[in-house]
Amino acid sequence: MTTRFRLGFLTHVQGRGDDVAQTYRNAQELFVVADELGFDIGWVAQHHVPLGGGGLSSPWTFLAHAAARTSRIRLGTAITVLPLEDPVRLAEDISVVDLLSGGRVEVGVGSGGSPAEYAAFGRDIARKRELTTEGLAVLRRALANEEVGSTGFTIQPPASGFDDRIWQGVFSAAGAEYAAAAGSNLLLNRAAYGYDEPTDDVQRPWADAYLAAWTQPRPPRIGLSRFVFPAKDRRTALAHIAADVHQAAQRFSGFPAALDVDEALRRFHSFYGHPDEIVEALSRERVLPVATDLITQFNPAVPDQDVAIRALELIATEVAPALGWHPAAERSPR
Repeated sequence: MTTRFRLGFLTHVQGRGDDVAQTYRNAQELFVVADELGFDIGWVAQHHVPLGGGGLSSPWTFLAHAAARTSRIRLGTAITVLPLEDPVRLAEDISVVDLLSGGRVEVGVGSGGSPAEYAAFGRDIARKRELTTEGLAVLRRALANEEVGSTGFTIQPPASGFDDRIWQGVFSAAGAEYAAAAGSNLLLNRAAYGYDEPTDDVQRPWADAYLAAWTQPRPPRIGLSRFVFPAKDRRTALAHIAADVHQAAQRFSGFPAALDVDEALRRFHSFYGHPDEIVEALSRERVLPVATDLITQFNPAVPDQDVAIRALELIATEVAPALGWHPAAERSPR
């Protein structure tokens, strides 16, 4: 039997208090746990300025360390903020991590949207889409071992096999069509900001537009990020996530002011409670049937480490299997 989606988790490398080193160690431990549980891919998000979103500025350094501590799980960024990177240097970092990990890298890129980050790097945020397009073209050439920068220059170590491992994060149907035209896999965020409609109602047309525009000979891939937090019951889950989600929603400019906890959870398209409740809710999720990758995350909640580990265990042992996923070791050969 083959699975119909790959299972991933995404960490924004968040913690409480001032012990940043412990926060990073905890995030590394989640990769080790996820590797042992059979998750297919572990993802990190890049944030140069935390702003409540996370604290990882250098994702490829982080993933190099994770590669040394794991043996099977794939390693990806959702996303690297491409306009703030030199694409040739980025390609070199990616290639090094891919070599050290035995070819386990997945490259997710996007334009970001923080004015403070763009200002810090001397980039014009009004040109973010143009800068992303330009940077992605160079990154693709570099990862295909084509000349970049100057005559005869190719990156070291040489890269290989990235044609189906580049992902783009998008926030519109037009963006999805652009990603398809570029031959990129599609990354959809955990929530659609600035809309009153449910996130899956908003994003399903984006996924359909992507699939309709796909012309590559290989099958397209759609990575669906979702807030998934299983616990003993709904009350227990809320005790760990409600305050964080409510505070985050109040900071988001795309959400209405003075919203309550229930509306905050709805706006973040949250799946929480007993695993059976989550499975039932995800079975109605409109984008999941066309997704090839389910990317679970706890952000914007910041649960304690033991609670986060238990939630990963429940995702891997109860939620995902009920939806048709099985750990890699249990799958029949393709």
